[in-house]
Amino acid sequence: MEIWINPACTKCRSALTLLDAEGAGYTVRRYLEDVPSQDEIRAVLDRLGLDPWDITRTQETAAKELGLKDWPREESARDRWIAALAEHPKLIQRPLITADDGSALVGRTEEAVREALSRSRR
Repeated sequence: MEIWINPACTKCRSALTLLDAEGAGYTVRRYLEDVPSQDEIRAVLDRLGLDPWDITRTQETAAKELGLKDWPREESARDRWIAALAEHPKLIQRPLITADDGSALVGRTEEAVREALSRSRR
């Protein structure tokens, strides 16, 4: 299991605390320092079953500067969104957890983190 975090994020720290309490094996990716490539973002989106706009933090300053709220949310715009996430990783929702079963979840709630644990323990 891998978890993409921003150490300054309360939800990320809560997810790590829960994973530690459960004795889960995981690796941490500080995605603001180890920025995911466009291909890595595509791969995690496939695992999530989501589109890039579904994992975009639209209230971030960069999102407002880019005018993301006005970007089309359709297949033809997908690559543009992915490029923006790779260029501005702070826009990526966090924490993202890739489970050992090949799926992924946005771990913003205790329930989501527990689901990732369950998927990884199957």
